[in-house]
Amino acid sequence: MAAHEIHHDLPEEDPHNPYASSNRWRHQESSAFARAAVARDPHTSHTHTRDLSDYLHSTRIESEHTDTNGAANYQPIVIGDTNGAHNGTVVDDGKEVVCGPLLNYRRMDGRTWYGSVLIVTKGGGKTLNFQPTLTVGRVEVASGQPGLLHEGSGVNGGANAIRSSHGTDVAGICLYSDPRNTFWQFSLTCDISETETKWAYSIADVRYKSATKPKTNYFFIPAITESMRLMFHSCNGFSVGTDEDAWSGPALWNDVMRSHAQAPFHVMLGGGDQIYNDGIRVKGPLREWTNIGNPKKRRDFPFPESLREACDDYYLDNYIRWYSTEPFAAANGQIPQLNIWDDHDIIDGFGSYVNEFMKCDVFRGIGGTAHKYYMLFQHHLAPPASTYTSDVPATKEAGPATDPKQLADTFVRQQAFDSSYIMGSKPGPYVAEHSMNMFSKLGSRIAFLGIDARTERTRHQVNYPETYDLIFGRLRDELGAAAAAGQPFRHLILLLGIPIAYPRLTWLENVFSSPLIAPVKFLNRRFGFGGGVFNHFDGSVDLLDDLDDHYTARTHKKERNALVKRFQSICAEFSIRLTILGGDVHLAALGRFYSNPNLHIPVEADHRYVVNVVSSAIVNKPPPAAIANLLASRNKIHHLDADTDETLMALFDKDPGNTNKTRSSNNVTMPSRNYAIITENSPNNHFTATNGHGEVADIDPSENQFDGKDGHSFLSQGEFGAGTKHKSAAYETHGKSSDGALDVCIRVEIDQHDKEGKTEPYGLTIPVLNYEPGKFGSNAHTHHLRHHRSRPETAGALSTVPSTAPSMPVSAPEAGR
Repeated sequence: MAAHEIHHDLPEEDPHNPYASSNRWRHQESSAFARAAVARDPHTSHTHTRDLSDYLHSTRIESEHTDTNGAANYQPIVIGDTNGAHNGTVVDDGKEVVCGPLLNYRRMDGRTWYGSVLIVTKGGGKTLNFQPTLTVGRVEVASGQPGLLHEGSGVNGGANAIRSSHGTDVAGICLYSDPRNTFWQFSLTCDISETETKWAYSIADVRYKSATKPKTNYFFIPAITESMRLMFHSCNGFSVGTDEDAWSGPALWNDVMRSHAQAPFHVMLGGGDQIYNDGIRVKGPLREWTNIGNPKKRRDFPFPESLREACDDYYLDNYIRWYSTEPFAAANGQIPQLNIWDDHDIIDGFGSYVNEFMKCDVFRGIGGTAHKYYMLFQHHLAPPASTYTSDVPATKEAGPATDPKQLADTFVRQQAFDSSYIMGSKPGPYVAEHSMNMFSKLGSRIAFLGIDARTERTRHQVNYPETYDLIFGRLRDELGAAAAAGQPFRHLILLLGIPIAYPRLTWLENVFSSPLIAPVKFLNRRFGFGGGVFNHFDGSVDLLDDLDDHYTARTHKKERNALVKRFQSICAEFSIRLTILGGDVHLAALGRFYSNPNLHIPVEADHRYVVNVVSSAIVNKPPPAAIANLLASRNKIHHLDADTDETLMALFDKDPGNTNKTRSSNNVTMPSRNYAIITENSPNNHFTATNGHGEVADIDPSENQFDGKDGHSFLSQGEFGAGTKHKSAAYETHGKSSDGALDVCIRVEIDQHDKEGKTEPYGLTIPVLNYEPGKFGSNAHTHHLRHHRSRPETAGALSTVPSTAPSMPVSAPEAGR
């Protein structure tokens, strides 16, 4: 049977993505495909359920060429089912699923929801024995449904599984296949209804390696007039050397699934480190290289095909292992994902070591290999045809160059990116690929922006200036179009891998990079003195790469401040509230920017008021309490400029459960595993929580109670009473008001030894922004920072109402930090 090509014309209603590189192909299928793929209402549809598969077969024609980059734009040859035998030899039949299904969300366009499902099957190559088919359908209106955990019969393929009359068939698209495994992607295109809907999908004629894997999975899509319920997590794995049993494995995913059963999440946002690949240097193929004592020899070490192949095996096996680990695996198949990556998705500290070392063959090689599997597992996209190897120097740069050895008995689909991606203008300095930033709509009134802050990262930059221009150009286009259509976004969720409103550790940076450290580094290189203090890569102090990663590091300070100011302009221009999600630091915290109190701008009208939800880690162990307490002691009021201050908020009114995780004066950092839930208080809700609080009905703070307060106090009614008793912390009242604000709940692990992963909730509310141009003044004309509290000239303007914030250390402001 000849190879086949499936041509997909660009849909008329969805023009070419102007934000992608000019040589990229569209990922989305044709309008005819979309019409065939939309799963019809099982109670009203009279259309034959094989429409999609019939359409796919009718559009197949012979392929006459292979793209110049070595990646084919057709399906691999699929021969008839041989029942596991070929020429008398037992072979893989291609039906055993070794990983997945993994569910992704991409975008919404009009009344259509776009997503994808990925499975990884055993065996493969250019010739395949089997092409799987997925069936997807809307099974019922979701309102009032108990969720997923109580539907055992349906989940296990029993009486409530999808019936053929209820679904649309979607043929699998092969993204990548070699003799080890095959990656099948299924594009999902679902209609959005007037009410929240529940959807089901299953894949026929496959065998799951895990006997407990459900045959049918469910997901939820919000009503056309509602925004999505969000779950945010980061640092989803263990660092090298961690006693995983002592931390009960990925126990918090049990709590995620319990929360999902109460009020199903429409999307989960991965803030980086969805997997930890650091073991490649300890038990993997880089162990020999890591043990080379001489930094120059380590830097000059080649990355030949044999080492590339071994590293490729490591990343593949580690992804399959981790993404098949329960209960994380259960969430993968039921909650659509949107992910960005960070260093541990590659290797610890990638991008933040010295430039000469980052440019070495080994780091370029593992950067390309990690990117390959990041594309496949986390984005369900075809990877580049070849990754870097020193045997083929042309693979060092992005472009059509390929390595014939990597393409032996291997199929790689033509790369394509849909309109949700904002592709960087040029390849990264150490990963020869374009950054993959994302814009998407999270329901009716929430916009999403994810910045790829790893692909272009060096010790002295996070992203290229040209990339920021592309991102903000796209953002203005999207927000402007929504406003012009009379459906403006009210909230913008910005996903970053690392917190941006966070305590400074400049003094620690100064110590670690001081010339005084040089003699100790020399003794380390020559005699191994202080071995655990220095990293095995460039010989720097081990924590320095983590500090250099931070937006608040001195090397990134200028870039960070400019980024925040550009977002402030966006917020003012479109009257949209920005909320930033960040992880990486392995503890929970709540940072925020806000207008200088001497401007007397209420939070509801303050375009500079931006909350940074810091939620990390959902799996990795937290830092010692002493580190959390140290950070709390450094929680000073910093000044971005004359008009903008920043500090952490006192969110933690108590330690989780009956534990004592921090000192009594620390209410701002929580060293315990956690994740976050974010829900809009929809204007369509009919229930309003009393005074915005769940248990405290007699509290009614006056509007001027917050006027003139600094960030060591509550700044708004949404912050007032933040913690375990706030209405956002209780399931019964979370997201149930109708003022359009966002309820944020950080769920914190109580006991690391509890395999059920029970948590304590801490909440606050982020109000919508009602910006009025020109109503409030600015300090920009002054030549010095005006002070508040500790600034005597504004002391008289302060409210006489005493602060109700929990007790916490108060330090003097630090100008310009």
